[in-house]
Amino acid sequence: MRVVPLLTAAAAALATAAVLAAPAVAQADHGRPIQVRRDHSDVRVPFLVKRAGEAVVDLSAAAPGTDWAVKGGESAVVSIYVDNRYATDLVVSGDQRLPRQLALGSLRQGPHVLRLRFAGDRSAAGSRSVLLDRVKVTTYAPGSAEYLALRYAPIVYGRNLAELGTPYQNATTDTPLIAWHEVGPGSAPGRTKLTYSVVWSNEDGGTNTPALMARWGRTTDIEWVYAVEVDERGDRVAGSDTYQAANHQTLRFAGTYEGDHAQLETCTNNNNMCDKVTDPMRFFLSALPTRPAAEAREYMMDTNSWTYQIMSKEMIREGKIEAASGATPATPEVSDQRNYLYAVVKKTTDRPNTGSSWVGVSLGVRLKSGATVYLSNHVDPTWSIQRDDPAATTVELPAGTTADDIQEITANRVVVGTDNGAVVHVTGIKRGFFLGQDYLPQPSFLTWNGDVTVDAGSPSAVIWRR
Repeated sequence: MRVVPLLTAAAAALATAAVLAAPAVAQADHGRPIQVRRDHSDVRVPFLVKRAGEAVVDLSAAAPGTDWAVKGGESAVVSIYVDNRYATDLVVSGDQRLPRQLALGSLRQGPHVLRLRFAGDRSAAGSRSVLLDRVKVTTYAPGSAEYLALRYAPIVYGRNLAELGTPYQNATTDTPLIAWHEVGPGSAPGRTKLTYSVVWSNEDGGTNTPALMARWGRTTDIEWVYAVEVDERGDRVAGSDTYQAANHQTLRFAGTYEGDHAQLETCTNNNNMCDKVTDPMRFFLSALPTRPAAEAREYMMDTNSWTYQIMSKEMIREGKIEAASGATPATPEVSDQRNYLYAVVKKTTDRPNTGSSWVGVSLGVRLKSGATVYLSNHVDPTWSIQRDDPAATTVELPAGTTADDIQEITANRVVVGTDNGAVVHVTGIKRGFFLGQDYLPQPSFLTWNGDVTVDAGSPSAVIWRR
């Protein structure tokens, strides 16, 4: 069995000198990637924890010869163990090394070993190895905000729906990509509520692909999965934890814990949860990141730009992209996702915007080359932006459109059902970008702040002009 040293002498000295308030870090030698190979012995990676706490591992990962866009060649999977305890699976796709952060759970002070196993049973048949680099284990001690967030992060087991007919489904479809937490007030004084969310590469059920692009500005699936309240001491309030169940119900958690970590399973084709686990795959994503309150949920994708690449490749492989020969913004079908402007809109509506009748907003884009206004909702009222949080959307444009081709952007009031007379204030565009040739976001070229009103008498207004 191969053994790869994780702590260099310099890193060990640094860890020893760290002050108590700082996280404890063990870091690999950057000059030597770790290769985990099919039909070879597991790789053992020793590391030393200087201070007990909740641990995460940062690394970069690549799987030569795999491609998320190719059926049958999607990924290679590494199963990660800590001291022979199964911690998480890591689904890796493509030759490019992508940064990942995974949770390892609670670790005591002292020596530990990561064991890395090539999971041949859940990897593409032609995949041979996974390359890992920049491996770093960090522990966060009790008393820190990071410790609290990591302490209650859920473990999400894989999906094994009978109708899909294949095992290890999250190795090829709707794979969990990233997670994060949010902190808010609890239901009583002295309580704090922690809410955990996950981004999947897509959803095989639920909202259709064109509506995802129009209403949510992406074809990933983003869902909150678990929430729990803690008291002043940071301890779980008994009976307070909930999860998002089938049909987006909020149910009380009645499952099992590993330490303080609730164990859930993805059990619907639109990635809702069950609190009974049966699937052999396991995803313990780090929920250490948090979303700024003023940002859309897609901010978490923006700060992990590789998620757009995985998103786009899944659409290609699953045949959800319109053939290039017939692709046109005149049809609602999703074309090459590099043809879209990806924007985040900030707006408020002056009355409750729920029920079967509501007033939304679509974005319109006019190019320098003509009078056509391309609408984010493809003229389907129900695909307009309903929510008043900062909201992501996309506008499909002719292939080859660049930022320099855009002349103006409009906000358009859209009525669904009966017009309730709502007035909408559009106050910002927080970002606007195209995907590059590699399906990664290009730099944002579009921001705007102001206050433009659209109402029944003036349902359209220019909010940005070159």
